[in-house]
Amino acid sequence: MTRREALVALNLVSDIGAIKLEKLLQFFSKPENIFKASLVQLQACGLNEKVSRKIIGLKKNILNSEFIQAKKLGLRILTLGEEGYPESLSNIPSPPLVLYIKGKLEEKDKRSIAIVGSRRASLYGILSAEKFAQGLAEAGFSIISGMARGIDTAAHKGALKAKARTIAVMGSGFNQLYPQENQVLSEEIAENGAVISEFGLDTLPLPHNFPRRNRVVSGLSMGVLVVEAAKRSGALITADFALEQGREVFALPGKVDSDNSFGTNNLIKQGAKLVSSAEDILEEFLFKFDSPEPQEEISKPLYNLEVRLDDKEEKKVFSSLSELPVSLDELVERAGLDIARISDILLRLQLKRIVKQLPGKFFVRSIDEK
Repeated sequence: MTRREALVALNLVSDIGAIKLEKLLQFFSKPENIFKASLVQLQACGLNEKVSRKIIGLKKNILNSEFIQAKKLGLRILTLGEEGYPESLSNIPSPPLVLYIKGKLEEKDKRSIAIVGSRRASLYGILSAEKFAQGLAEAGFSIISGMARGIDTAAHKGALKAKARTIAVMGSGFNQLYPQENQVLSEEIAENGAVISEFGLDTLPLPHNFPRRNRVVSGLSMGVLVVEAAKRSGALITADFALEQGREVFALPGKVDSDNSFGTNNLIKQGAKLVSSAEDILEEFLFKFDSPEPQEEISKPLYNLEVRLDDKEEKKVFSSLSELPVSLDELVERAGLDIARISDILLRLQLKRIVKQLPGKFFVRSIDEK
């Protein structure tokens, strides 16, 4: 079994989370060695008997069938570390082992914006998503979204209207395209960009797949625009991933009495950039393309730190941080605040771009204190 085959095979084994997978790869050095291991060796790495037996019992014909079906569907299979695998994804925590791709990912897709929001979108949300997508696409950005009903669909259509590139990230396998009414749209997207999935071809659109999908949506982008989001919207999960990955977060304001605007309005209260037109987003990224020394420019604080810290609690949490990673539990102890309050303050500080979240719920300052 080659490295590529081993990664695809591991991706087909359900119930292996990112942490367990990392332990396996550290222990066995090469992914192909995992499939040579005994039951005892696999369990010694922390896998239970059920998952261990799934690995041992994975038949070569199942793996071969996956490759054959992918070819029939016109899909390219890319594995982590392979040439052509998106650099932006390889640098996020727990990057996808495998990407199934219909269409093409191109170098120009590095310049991209994700547009996400409610499946039960209002007319205001749908029209806004399409308008923003079209405007950003005409300015040269690829539009990333999840091909779900509502805002996602409108975002893809806006990019297509501009005859520009758009990328859809699915929460299911290609044999289980979801939602089914977007079959024609998926073909149009593939012709003008790409439809991608990290899931095996027969993976159903189960609820727990979509948060995983969301980290890829944000990971592919330079920033995430949340158009409409209820209190517990999946779009807010995408915004959280964006912060963890160091991406920008933008939010479109909505009516204060609208359930669909609760999430976006709350993001703005916590420090996300309020936008009313595509120009507001273009303005944010303009210097990154035009400045001769973009990295130096990016690292500079946008305004005085004293102005950016709104209250005593924000100052207390910020003063408990340094350039060294601090765990959430340690922050609770240092700041003397409960975990819910700390979490709320940390989100605000991340949106202000003065605190950064690292994998494992560790936090650091992202600007100099001076």
